[in-house]
Amino acid sequence: MDCFCCISPKRRKLLGTMAALAGGLASGRPASAATTGAAANTAGAVSAVKSIDIHAHYYPESYCDLVGGEGQKFGGKFTRDATSFSFQTPAGGLGPLPLKFIHVDERLADMDASGVDVQAISLSVPMAYWADRAFNAKMAATWNTAASGVHLQHPTRFVVLATLPMLNPHDALDELERAAELPGVRGVYMGTNINNRDLDDPLFEPVFARIEQLDLPVFLHPQQTVGGSRLGDFYLSNLLGNPFDTAIAGSHLILGGVMDRHPRLRITLPHAGGALPILMGRIDAGWTVRPETRRLAQKPSSYLRRFNYDTVSHSGPVLDFLIQNIGIDRLVLGSDYCFDMGYEQPVRFLDRLALPPEQKNQILGGNAAQLLKI
Repeated sequence: MDCFCCISPKRRKLLGTMAALAGGLASGRPASAATTGAAANTAGAVSAVKSIDIHAHYYPESYCDLVGGEGQKFGGKFTRDATSFSFQTPAGGLGPLPLKFIHVDERLADMDASGVDVQAISLSVPMAYWADRAFNAKMAATWNTAASGVHLQHPTRFVVLATLPMLNPHDALDELERAAELPGVRGVYMGTNINNRDLDDPLFEPVFARIEQLDLPVFLHPQQTVGGSRLGDFYLSNLLGNPFDTAIAGSHLILGGVMDRHPRLRITLPHAGGALPILMGRIDAGWTVRPETRRLAQKPSSYLRRFNYDTVSHSGPVLDFLIQNIGIDRLVLGSDYCFDMGYEQPVRFLDRLALPPEQKNQILGGNAAQLLKI
């Protein structure tokens, strides 16, 4: 008999639907639409759940103009031509990038073509962690207001992960209170470090406390990553720097006690958790022998289920590893829209996983819908 992954897509759909129907009959209830229709997305059939992309970046015109205008006195630069744009700041540069990062109509066309129903939009590099205190706050407020406006224009297609001016905790708290009331805001977006301060720094403790009280999930994203000049060649600053920085951030949240102090804090790690899950055995080993790590009541690996993980792994076996070792209820769809290191077809990528329809639906949108209250 052929293995499931070798069966043709058409036959696989048929078998999946038959299995769902059989499951419903065996349980004495009819199979639900979420099981019988789940075989289909752009890669399969029409899904009964909304596909929710939790990792999608957006640059509004107002934010770009701010960086390129008032931001110049702090070393910021924004340039644009007929087809692309670029940033340059003391916190790093980016570009040239396609204008569909800015143009919502082009974004919607891409979402339709890839089978993505909803994007949770967020900022990306250069973020809002540079220049002076007042400008940090202005950048964050400008982005959040503009992103909320996109939600108001297309309330069924976009929700917002608000950015905070984290260089100052008072400013961060003020903007958090304001942004939490904006239409469409469903969570908080935060760097894996804040201007090279790690996330267990006491400076950020009141911010995490208030985020927990507001019951807002946090989505982390690498910036100012580790490695320096050694990662300057071959785009290693992204290929290796991003997953390493995610692992460092997760380790500080665990070993620094943030997850213990805030048991209801929900954090999503990008790029399938980066290097953190695969290195957790080594971190556990350190916890057994090194006094520096023994502030935890439980071994570090027990915290892996405290995090959610997006699907931007570029590897089916990596996602299989997360499912087997952490749990399918912790995986959420991601694309990294629309960077070249992301997915053009995030929904179709799930076909690399030999999952029954109801489990695929969890990753497609069910888990994110609970996380983001959609």
